[in-house]
Amino acid sequence: MAADDILLDTEDRMDKAIQHLKQQLSGIRTGRANPGLVDTLKVEVYGSQTPMKSLAQVGAPEPQQILIRPYDPGTIKDIERAIINSGLGFAPASDGRVIRINVPPLTTETRKKLVARIKEVTEEAKVSIRNVRRDGNKAAEQGEKDGELTEDELKQAKEDIQELTKKYEGLAADMAKKREDEVMEG
Repeated sequence: MAADDILLDTEDRMDKAIQHLKQQLSGIRTGRANPGLVDTLKVEVYGSQTPMKSLAQVGAPEPQQILIRPYDPGTIKDIERAIINSGLGFAPASDGRVIRINVPPLTTETRKKLVARIKEVTEEAKVSIRNVRRDGNKAAEQGEKDGELTEDELKQAKEDIQELTKKYEGLAADMAKKREDEVMEG
């Protein structure tokens, strides 16, 4: 495998780790209502697990309220059940057409738990990025063994992979810091 291909593959996989982190962070609540808190929830409907955003329009018309407008009113009970069972601690209220969720202000204790969760998912992303680095380095070493890369190309590939690792770990840290600030300011 050529050095460029190894780098492209490495960067692509690191980018996927960052996208996964972004999705996980959006599901961690702050003191404000945010559609991301519920739009990735899976709802048991029609015999399968379906993402909330496929079943309903989710919005936050007010800072402390999430509004869910199901495309099919027959799914309201299923959506309410998914919210209650999600462990987010929300009590959905339905009028038969829409579901309203009042997002209570966060306590200091809850904020600390959320920040700990942010650190946890960020560390998982960093570990994932480092695993990708390891795989990229192995691929480069294998390329040298197979005669596809010279010793200098191997050295350069490893340096480039390390640069990518620093870049993506930095992105993860920045995303986590931003989310922690949002949780703490509430």
